[in-house]
Amino acid sequence: MPGTALRRWLLKGLQRPEGLVSHPPQEETPGHQHKWWQVMCLTGVDYFSTLGYQPGIAALAAGALSPVATLLLVALTLFGALPTYRAVAEQSPHGLGSLSMLERLLPGWRGKLLVLFLLGFVATAFIVTITLSAADATAHILHNPFVPHAWVSWQVPVTLVLIAALGGVFLVGFSEAISIAVVLVAVYLVLNVVVVATAVQRVLTHPEQVTNWQNTLTADYSSPIAMVAVSLYVMPKLALGLSGFETGVAVMPLIKGELTERIQGARKLLTTAALIMSVFLITSSFATTVLIPAEEFAEGGSANGRALAYLAHLYLGDWFGTAYDLSTIAILWFAGASALAGLLNIVPRYLPRYGMAPDWTRAIRPMVLVFTGIAFLITLIFDAEVEAQGGAYATGVLALILSAAVAVTLSARTRRHTRAAVFFGLITLIFAYATVANIIERPDGLVIALLFVLAIVVISLISRATRSTELRVTHIHLDDHARRFINEAGEIYLIANEPHARDAKEYIDKAREAWELHRLRTREGLLFLEVTIPDASEFAGELRIIGEERHGFRVLRMQSTTVANAIAALLLHLRDQTGKTPHVYFHWAAEGNPIGALLRYLIFGGGDIPPLTREVLRQAEPDPDRRPIVHVG
Repeated sequence: MPGTALRRWLLKGLQRPEGLVSHPPQEETPGHQHKWWQVMCLTGVDYFSTLGYQPGIAALAAGALSPVATLLLVALTLFGALPTYRAVAEQSPHGLGSLSMLERLLPGWRGKLLVLFLLGFVATAFIVTITLSAADATAHILHNPFVPHAWVSWQVPVTLVLIAALGGVFLVGFSEAISIAVVLVAVYLVLNVVVVATAVQRVLTHPEQVTNWQNTLTADYSSPIAMVAVSLYVMPKLALGLSGFETGVAVMPLIKGELTERIQGARKLLTTAALIMSVFLITSSFATTVLIPAEEFAEGGSANGRALAYLAHLYLGDWFGTAYDLSTIAILWFAGASALAGLLNIVPRYLPRYGMAPDWTRAIRPMVLVFTGIAFLITLIFDAEVEAQGGAYATGVLALILSAAVAVTLSARTRRHTRAAVFFGLITLIFAYATVANIIERPDGLVIALLFVLAIVVISLISRATRSTELRVTHIHLDDHARRFINEAGEIYLIANEPHARDAKEYIDKAREAWELHRLRTREGLLFLEVTIPDASEFAGELRIIGEERHGFRVLRMQSTTVANAIAALLLHLRDQTGKTPHVYFHWAAEGNPIGALLRYLIFGGGDIPPLTREVLRQAEPDPDRRPIVHVG
């Protein structure tokens, strides 16, 4: 059947858990690890590829002030973003980044809702990386002198083809190869050294061009203070030059060595990449501003979205320029692949752990189709223009760096490192200004991010509700006392008790209730079962059952994210371990609105426990004859 075959193909590789659910591989060491400088190249396809469009965007945003604004951006990179992410690398060494730090610092629903909110900005940054990189790759293709001039108007179709090709590769099967990234980055950086060195030499041998630039600055701005003030104002538009830091900590598990060595390697990675990029940003911005006429940066100009490529063709010839175009196209395309791979990694790292992802999101191919479709839509909305997408990209990048700065500041404050907290607090304020200024200037990025946030939250809550009756237990462990209580019991009769004072009166009253409602005698080996909920926002967790004797009664005590699911999981575990059919006894909950009981279950893990326990058992064990028995009186 065609439909069945298509479904099997789409869901290939989807592993459906049986019985107890399992943890996602959050802290597993990858099978193949590499030296830090090789892993830096994987980050570099995202970070260094921005040289393809950053100088042109800076010239459009700041005009003749582009070198000054870029210099401020470099200062923010080296003294703001770099120390922030070096701290993130130390405190989140397993590749989960600043989002996991915020999740730890803000436990419960607050942390998870904040992560869901920030995932909207993560999606914005990564999706726009795909669309922006593809659009800039298209610009390098269509403006190459060997390409027919009539193709210039094909910006949108060619960009869509590149995005479709990227999605197609992932549908067939794609594995990020660091060896490819190393080659691409090495070739690209060498070609950029040649282009930038040639451009700088041209500037040095023609000082009149520098004089013309200085005269423009003097005519437009009354003083150096005015230049710095305007540069600070436009600097948020240049935030694309900060991309790559979040990716830098995400790839930490790929660095060879033990945990301490990986942290040191990540710090070297981040520092080296930032220094290389800073040198290229300063020199390329200065050279392109001085050597390229302003009108060429505008839409339709030969340097629009490809300033360094313009200089490569102008001073080194069309053959070298074409080689530079091909290198730029390759690294931009691979930057899109890196971003798509990052998105495919984010979903299993966070949403399934919260129970907030549909079952099919654990399969790669459906997610590739979803992300490719979204990339198509954004490309059409922005008409595949590089500069027009800069605001959305900058919004995502700045929001991620701001969240990292906040996380590091809160962490330093929690650990009572006052100086570090003050330092990172100042960095947080600077990035907060940059983020707000960018949103005010170009709100389209915020709109896209909020749409992602809305979609993620709605889908997540629906998924959490539909998955709420899974067992939601990763592992079950009984201590020696609990195991002895079970072994010494003839039949397994569990009396569900909501613990309060846990004094003698509570257990005597509960034993009397068991007799009145179910005709159970204490001498029949009754076991009281008590479940407490430390954090209902967690979706799944480990069950550790502790046996203890209180006031002459035997009690099994455990903590879980939900009451009903924990009881059901324990009953099934006891059935499998003993070969007996366990019985659990409840009394009816107080009368109330069933909708309210459902919300209490979804949010606080409580609710109307007896019917929920039976429903979890019904879904986990389809055979009624093997299903543990739930009694309600």
